[in-house]
This record gives sequence, structure tokens and C-alpha cells, in this order.
Amino acid sequence: MRSRSLRSYAASGISPEGGAIMKQKNLYETIFIINNSLGEDAVKDLVEKFTSLISANGVIEVTNEWGTRRLAYPIDDYTEGYYVYVKFTSANDFPMELDRIYNITDGILRSLIIKCEK
Repeated sequence: MRSRSLRSYAASGISPEGGAIMKQKNLYETIFIINNSLGEDAVKDLVEKFTSLISANGVIEVTNEWGTRRLAYPIDDYTEGYYVYVKFTSANDFPMELDRIYNITDGILRSLIIKCEK
């Protein structure tokens, strides 16, 4: 009988003892810039959308709305954007999904997600 390596158990989601493996949680920071020309209500709706998405898939530690700031360079001919910073803990697979949602959402000019050292 061939034994399985720990890596193959982790890939299958089953521990060597037969139970499920808990997904590892990591600390992340994200900053996203919202198109300021959408209007105040649309900006607040997007902030609420992403903070609720993050809290549904992890634990938010810090949320800072930096407000309207001038961009370092024009993005799609816009010179100002509404900045939001969120520090959160989540499973390893969530930041990739969050980035996908940032990219398909109208009104998000730029976004950045980084993994923090604990």
C-alpha cells in the first residue's frame, strides 16, 4: 500500500486522521479607489458592498475611509478618487475572489490586496 504525503492530504482537504482540514486564516490589507464622480450615494453603496462582502468571508479588524484624494496620475481621465482601507483576516482563497469582484465592478478605479506578516 502506498502512503500519501501530507501535501496530497492538504490538497484533498482531508487530514491523515480522516477529518476535514481547517482552512488557514491570514491577515490581509486592501485599499480600493472608487470613482468619485458617481455621486455620494453610489460611493457609500460601494463602500458598504465591499465591507459587507469582506465581513461575510472573514473578520474585519480596521476600516478607514480616507475620503476624496487627488490621484498621483489620471486613471481613465479621472484625477480624484475616494480611498478606502480595510484590514481583515480571511481564508487563503478569498483575496483572489475579492480581486475578481473588484475588477468586474464598475466604479472601482484601482485596488490592491496584500498579505501581511503577523
